[in-house]
Amino acid sequence: MSISGGLHLALERALALGCESVQLFLKNARSWAPRTPKEGEVEAFKRLSQGLWPLVAHSTYLINLASPDDYLYEKSLKAFLEEMKLAELLGVTYYVLHPGSHMGIGEREGFYRVARALNLALYEVPRVEILLETASGGKHTLGSKFEHLAAILEMIEEEDRLGVCLDTCHLWASGYDIHTPRGYERTFEELEALIGFEKVKLIHANDSKTPLGKGADRHEHIGLGHIGLDGFRLLLGDERLKGLPLIIETPKGRTPEGEDWDMVNISTLRRLEMEDEGQGHLWRLDPLRGFL
Repeated sequence: MSISGGLHLALERALALGCESVQLFLKNARSWAPRTPKEGEVEAFKRLSQGLWPLVAHSTYLINLASPDDYLYEKSLKAFLEEMKLAELLGVTYYVLHPGSHMGIGEREGFYRVARALNLALYEVPRVEILLETASGGKHTLGSKFEHLAAILEMIEEEDRLGVCLDTCHLWASGYDIHTPRGYERTFEELEALIGFEKVKLIHANDSKTPLGKGADRHEHIGLGHIGLDGFRLLLGDERLKGLPLIIETPKGRTPEGEDWDMVNISTLRRLEMEDEGQGHLWRLDPLRGFL
């Protein structure tokens, strides 16, 4: 499903499927053009969102708040603020953002440019929490290491309104081994030391098509990628992460047998969770990408 025809229609479609939470783009994910809600659209969105938690907006892909190009930076900042203000108008809980690429100017300068934009947005938009998403790596990419996120957090004036969204595929692509017990524990010991578990507000649960540390953002169905079922067993059994909402961004479509891949993936994760005594996670459906 999509936001085609109106933002509120994404909620209608999700509610029709029995969802309890929603993640959506606030406009075309690959366009700079702002979205102006139609008459009655905001009211309809708010009415339909009653009882849904959390409401999550994902930033459009063109935004790069680490860019050294002043024109691109200002364009990104403008789009970022527009989306944040729309998120606030709609009553969105979390706004998920990729830190971006410093494009060769160096990490420290990239951190500064991102933090400048975040501080401005948090000042101008007081009722939305921003979540920095872990990145998959690659040349000049910020957010592929926990120390990147920690460095940005240190520059934020309202640090309590800036959290972290962990993406399992991105962690794996960046070289964090979350498949083996030893690698998993090392990964989350580092997270705790540099960021703290209290900063983690949301998890994107995706397997990976590529081997560890390849820096490629290629999502795979749960258990069919290189992270595998063992990695997700570790994640679902981790008491430190209980109660966090998880979003699946696995590929859409149907299996050769005609089953909806979303249903297959969510069933796999629910089965894995049932192997553990705790039932702390919240499972939801993302009308754009799959199940939460």
